Amino acid sequence: MSQANDAVLVNNEVPSEEKPKLPAGIPYIIGNEAAERFSFYGMKTILMLYMTQTLLMSKEESTGVIHMFQFAVYFLPFFGALLADLFWGKYKVIFYLSLVYCVGHLVLALPCESIGMTQKGALLLGLTIIALGSGGIKSCVSSFVGDQFNSSNQSLMSNIYNWFYLAINFGSFFSTLLTPWLREKYGPHVAFGVPGILMAIATLVFWLGRKKYAKRTVSSNNFVKEIKSKEGLKAIGKVLLIYLFLVPFWAMYDQTGSRWVEQGDRMDSRIFHECTFLPDSVRNFEILPDQMQALNPALILGLIPFFTVAVYPFINKFINLTLVRKIKFGLIIGAIAAAFPLYFEYHRQGDVIALNQSWQILAYIIITVAEILISVSSLELAYKQAPKSMKSLIMSFYTMPIAIGNLLVGSLNMLIDKNAHFAFLKGTNYYALFFGMLVVDVFLFFLISRNFQEQTILQDDEPESAE
Repeated sequence: MSQANDAVLVNNEVPSEEKPKLPAGIPYIIGNEAAERFSFYGMKTILMLYMTQTLLMSKEESTGVIHMFQFAVYFLPFFGALLADLFWGKYKVIFYLSLVYCVGHLVLALPCESIGMTQKGALLLGLTIIALGSGGIKSCVSSFVGDQFNSSNQSLMSNIYNWFYLAINFGSFFSTLLTPWLREKYGPHVAFGVPGILMAIATLVFWLGRKKYAKRTVSSNNFVKEIKSKEGLKAIGKVLLIYLFLVPFWAMYDQTGSRWVEQGDRMDSRIFHECTFLPDSVRNFEILPDQMQALNPALILGLIPFFTVAVYPFINKFINLTLVRKIKFGLIIGAIAAAFPLYFEYHRQGDVIALNQSWQILAYIIITVAEILISVSSLELAYKQAPKSMKSLIMSFYTMPIAIGNLLVGSLNMLIDKNAHFAFLKGTNYYALFFGMLVVDVFLFFLISRNFQEQTILQDDEPESAE
């Protein structure tokens, strides 16, 4: 592959006296991200019931398949990053692996007889292909956003990463509501097919912006030189050190789709029942425990713009709200969120009266605030710290704490289930463990991050040879 194929096509430079302009390719990338996230979360939302009800797989086997799939999705960005930084460049990796991604959705949507496989075999094949596509492009898309900026418009980068994260949750919110309804009304193949169509649209939107993007030249020599240099090793070490302390948060956060749902199933689902001033039809309205998960992306859709426009500017009047400080505040708030399931479990074991599920709404609000502070900030931090030839590689580290967190929770639950020596971690002790981990994590993060020096390394501003 010719390295010239990844040259910059558009120079976004503007005169310094003018207001910074949004890079021309950003709307295409954000549109692509919204559609891609719709496809991913829509497919993922219906997996559990599809496996247990349609394929008649056991609860344990179904859970294992989902967690291994998620681990693969968040581990494979490392290899996609190497492919982008060493060989193809980000644009080609995103485009070609998006096509692979579409094939995975197609395998899930088609009747298994048409591809000569059993239903379970088709499921595993489809999930494997989707993991390759989704995992392969994950770090490249987020770093490709940063590549669109230069010194003339870098002040817009923080806001754009907020909007990028907003696009993720815009897609996930609507797909979480729609695809279960499609599965119930039209069957699993239609429910899998609609996310596939959205992935095809995501790929098309990304391709339409091909002449608008700033594309950086790939140089394997520069990559190897930078990764072996003192500065490169230092950048990797700094980012990995920060991300190490995010593992306990993501381990706790991802249980909103498992343990939090199980707790909600034991609560009073009439969330307005205590509001005696409301009519009985409203007071007796019930919400399913797994429907509560849609509250997270819904909150993000409202909170990210609010934080961007109001909260961050207000706090910056008093302190310089750096990315590391945002992560610090996020971890503190995450520890507060971890206290809620601990309290719920303690109450459940000591009181026959069920808690109202509306208490989980407050827990979701708190954990969503923590997520915004941690996830968006760590995403931007990785790009800014990375040397020019290592942007995708460093960005791939962003997903590693999520992968390790999933692996930690899955392994721990299997040990509790299979090994009598870990039986003491059942009940309140289980939730106390994660709460304690986060409290210790906050304390240690404050110690190690005091001398962290943030920097911003952008790609070159000057245009390179065109395609």
